[in-house]
Amino acid sequence: MEQVTLPDVLTLEEASEYLRLPVEALLRQVSQGNIPGRKIENDWRFLKVAIDDWLRRESSRSMLLQQAGALADDDSLAQLRATIYHARGRSEVDDNCDT
Repeated sequence: MEQVTLPDVLTLEEASEYLRLPVEALLRQVSQGNIPGRKIENDWRFLKVAIDDWLRRESSRSMLLQQAGALADDDSLAQLRATIYHARGRSEVDDNCDT
C-alpha cells in the first residue's frame, strides 16, 4: 500500500478519509464538539495533530473504562480498598463532609 502524506491542516473530505468516517458522521461529531475541528466561514478545517491526539486520548479513555468495567464484579476489591485505606490511616468516609 502506498504511503500518502497528509498536510498538517485537513479539509472536511481529507479528515473524513483519514478517520475513515462518512462526511455526514464527521460533521455531526465535530458539530457536537466530539472531534476537534474549526469552521472558518463556510469551510471546516482540522489539525491532523489534534485529531491524532484526540484518537490517542479516546483510545486510552476507552481502554481504562473497559478495564474498570472488567473489575466491577471482582469481590476482592472492597477488601483491597479497605486494606489500602487502613494502611494509609484514613477512613473510607470523609468525616469532615457535611451531608
